Amino acid sequence: MPKQKTHSASKKRFTRTKSGKIMHAMSNYWHKNVKKRPKAKRHARMPKEVTGGLKKMLDKMISK
Repeated sequence: MPKQKTHSASKKRFTRTKSGKIMHAMSNYWHKNVKKRPKAKRHARMPKEVTGGLKKMLDKMISK
């Protein structure tokens, strides 16, 4: 059986940490950015962890 190819779009959007967590950038960061509080913008810049069923699916898609 052939090897599964890495999903190119997922490879660009998600990163894997050394401990195995999958991280992503928050969506809509620039959308209506003027109204947002500085704390909300600061927290939005930090990477977020992917959890649940989506993590299992992404493990297969971006596996190396």
